[in-house]
Amino acid sequence: MDGVARMSPAQARQRQAGATGYLTIDLVAISRNYEAIAAAVAPIKAAAVVKADAYGLGADRVAPALYRSGCRDFFVAQFGEAENLRPQLEADSHVYVLNGLQPGAEIACAEAGIIPVLNSMEQYERWKSTALAQGCVLPAVLQFDTGMSRLGIPPEDRAAFATELAHTSAVEILFIMSHLASADEPDNGQNTQQLAEMRKIAAEFPQFGVSFANSGGVFLGLDYHGVLTRAGIAVYGGAQTAGKSNFLRPVVRLEVAVVQTRTVPPGTLIGYGGTHAARSEMRLATLAAGYADGLPRCLGDRGAVYYDGVRLPIVGRVSMDSATIDITALPPGTLTFGSLVEVIGPHQTLENLAKSAGTISYEILTGLGHRYHRDYL
Repeated sequence: MDGVARMSPAQARQRQAGATGYLTIDLVAISRNYEAIAAAVAPIKAAAVVKADAYGLGADRVAPALYRSGCRDFFVAQFGEAENLRPQLEADSHVYVLNGLQPGAEIACAEAGIIPVLNSMEQYERWKSTALAQGCVLPAVLQFDTGMSRLGIPPEDRAAFATELAHTSAVEILFIMSHLASADEPDNGQNTQQLAEMRKIAAEFPQFGVSFANSGGVFLGLDYHGVLTRAGIAVYGGAQTAGKSNFLRPVVRLEVAVVQTRTVPPGTLIGYGGTHAARSEMRLATLAAGYADGLPRCLGDRGAVYYDGVRLPIVGRVSMDSATIDITALPPGTLTFGSLVEVIGPHQTLENLAKSAGTISYEILTGLGHRYHRDYL
């Protein structure tokens, strides 16, 4: 993220005068992260998960960058996402819908050349009927539940699927898949339990390859790779394994503008509910971003922002459109109307901000609002 790290607040103001916040997204870093993952699993193919608008960063910009880095397989969660993404990619790419199809979307999916991940017999039957009605063979992926109890064909339905697939050719199953629930914790026993279940399923459906590894699964070893890995948060620079150093490049930098500064005497109540009272004279700054912009309300009295490497605590409750920070540690006059502070950047990683909010990097990243000026490097 060298390009992002070099960008000063002054340069940011020059990019878009008057914006209340600047979200810088490094497409080169995204591409390099994907390439590192692809190299780690080679010769197995590496897909990229670009659901939720590429984790909030803009699938229309991120997916083509990944394509230029060699990615040809893209996973989204919902059919509407796939419809929007498909025209952004070349014909030799594949777009998969992890949640499968809601009733009524089958014909549009077939016509758009999008591949559903089928999670139940009902979804399968509707996709098969569409293929028969159109007089063609339609591709699909089968997802099996290996112990997460979220999506996928349950164990009791596997025999019926094996019988069905032996007697029909209307649906071409490209591969089978499942999802790891605890891959970010390498020592978690659920990983080996799910792997054992996935091996049973693979033995029951030996004609198909397996896709199993998400971001954490990529680094669990060859046993988890199958024929196609599906990295998500790792592509966007998020830590793929809890408690271990992250070798991937950070992708985003977020800077937010100061709306107002003030000095308050001891005892002054700050923010909604007056939950924070000044213990001594304090200098405060109000920022032009709040929970509507992806700064969780719970960051109040827990999180912080940075200016020139100095930690500035968030005090009082975060509001919908603003947050208040304690700037007493800075020399008077350092921050003024329009100054920018670092929310995510060299001094505060995505994971550190998420930890302060008591959540995960996924939630922070996907929650970053669209009121920031976005700059793609």
